[in-house]
Amino acid sequence: MSKFIQHVKSGAFGLFILAIAGCAATFENHGYAPTDRDMEEIIVGVDTRDSVAQSVGRPTSVGMLDTGGWYYTQSRWRHFAFKAPVIIDRQVVAITYTEAGTVENIERFTLEDGRVVTLSRRVTESNVKGISFIQQLLGNFGNFNPAQALAQ
Repeated sequence: MSKFIQHVKSGAFGLFILAIAGCAATFENHGYAPTDRDMEEIIVGVDTRDSVAQSVGRPTSVGMLDTGGWYYTQSRWRHFAFKAPVIIDRQVVAITYTEAGTVENIERFTLEDGRVVTLSRRVTESNVKGISFIQQLLGNFGNFNPAQALAQ
């Protein structure tokens, strides 16, 4: 009987250890941002997109225009049990270029530099109320004038 109790105690202890380990926070990293040491290799006014790509790699996103900047983003998230993930660190490195294609400026932004942007929840209302698609389609049959279409 004492061996049975010993196995139950060791099993309970093992379950306790698993429960404690299951409650530990986990962390996820997303994206890539070059370190300050990597950025020291880039010379403003001298380096181009090609030399920056060789030094620190291509970015995850670029500006919309040909002269737009390169943006490297990196985030670190903390997950704990059933709670929603919380962002604990974010780095954005922005490299802007002149029209000639040389580096104009290098900036690093962190989570503390960010601003909360409120999204608009407005909904565009339809100007057609109470009329189905079929009613709209059938309602246009009498409005068509072939002579007016051919005159154009």
